[in-house]
Amino acid sequence: MNVYKNPIKTEWEDILKRPTASYQDIEPIVSDVFKNIKANGDVAISHYTEKFDGVSLNEFKVSVKEIENAKQLVSPELQQAIIQAKDQIAAFHRAQVTPKVSVENIEGVHCWQEKRPIEKVGIYIPGGSAPLFSTILMLAIPAQIAGCKEIVLCTPPDKSGAIHPAILFAASLCGVTKLFKIGGIQAIAAMTFGTVQVPKVYKIFGPGNQYVTVAKQWATRYDVAIDMPAGPSELLVMADQTAKATYIASDLLSQAEHGPDSQVIFVTTYEPLIEEVSQELLAQCAVLSRKEIASKALENSKMIFLETKEAAVSLINQYAPEHYILCVSEEAYYLDHLSAAGSVFIGNYSPESAGDYASGTNHTLPTNGYARQYSGVNLDAFLNSISFQKLTAKGLQSLGKSIELMAAAEGLDAHKNAVSIRLNDLRDGA
Repeated sequence: MNVYKNPIKTEWEDILKRPTASYQDIEPIVSDVFKNIKANGDVAISHYTEKFDGVSLNEFKVSVKEIENAKQLVSPELQQAIIQAKDQIAAFHRAQVTPKVSVENIEGVHCWQEKRPIEKVGIYIPGGSAPLFSTILMLAIPAQIAGCKEIVLCTPPDKSGAIHPAILFAASLCGVTKLFKIGGIQAIAAMTFGTVQVPKVYKIFGPGNQYVTVAKQWATRYDVAIDMPAGPSELLVMADQTAKATYIASDLLSQAEHGPDSQVIFVTTYEPLIEEVSQELLAQCAVLSRKEIASKALENSKMIFLETKEAAVSLINQYAPEHYILCVSEEAYYLDHLSAAGSVFIGNYSPESAGDYASGTNHTLPTNGYARQYSGVNLDAFLNSISFQKLTAKGLQSLGKSIELMAAAEGLDAHKNAVSIRLNDLRDGA
């Protein structure tokens, strides 16, 4: 990891740059795939599945038999772990259900808000170097709680055309209605346009690599909503002398092993931790099964020493991390001054892995600084808030004059007339 000691503020932007390709670099590829799938549907999906995933497929839907067979390949212990995680995630998201909001501030003017499920949602699950079945729990469970009628899932097949059995088990457990062996840009395009085999959806959820992230943003050009831009994983750890170097290194590596384009940042106000964590990273990385991937990610990662907590908080907010681990004695100060992060893990015994799998919070979070304006996935992401109003004659009479004056001031005569005609009728006893 690159080490910086007391960098001046004007250097922070360069230091905190993400190791991702620019939107402009990826956009031409995404555009071509979208155009081809819009024009040629399933034929184009087959072409790209063979090109990008190395397997020839003409039928993409996972069969009931494949799902049943998969259950036999998942150990009872793992099944039980997934079920426990499901229970935790469901409990946290059920707690987010809110009642109808209703107000009658003026007699006869009744306004209220109700939430209704998005009928058709799409879920993308990465499956390249690691089968992220945990993401199914994070997305399908709130979709099911929200009441979405159709939950479509796409995930890339392996070289034999199969899906990892844990993905199939989790999908069957969480109410996925249709599951397809399609990955990458072509999966996002398929759910955007719909094909003979793949249904069109109204909103697409899920993380992915840089290509998937740009593809989701591209989908918004075709009247499909997305959860957020969620690209390569990232983590920032803030620690002082109360933290343990072994824990810090393990957390940094837990995100670095996601992919070579992942980024981890270590910030500290206690300078000796820089060397301690560096040594731990070397020792722990050496025995990882994905050490080559983690090592590559660490090349793009940073260790930053800052003398004051004020400077540290300012840098953290500027970075707006997807995952933020806080191990300091002055927790309240850092939390009170936090303005941008996807999900926060507090204390020595709150590893980021807990949120990735089983604590209950959602791990589908904004990356690349988007935590400044996007929230992580939650129950509301699968719901539309609809406002209603009902005015009685008395209610309209109470508000009518104000509406007429405001409409006239904006030069919108028809708006004014819509009220005036009714008020005149009420005065005339019509």
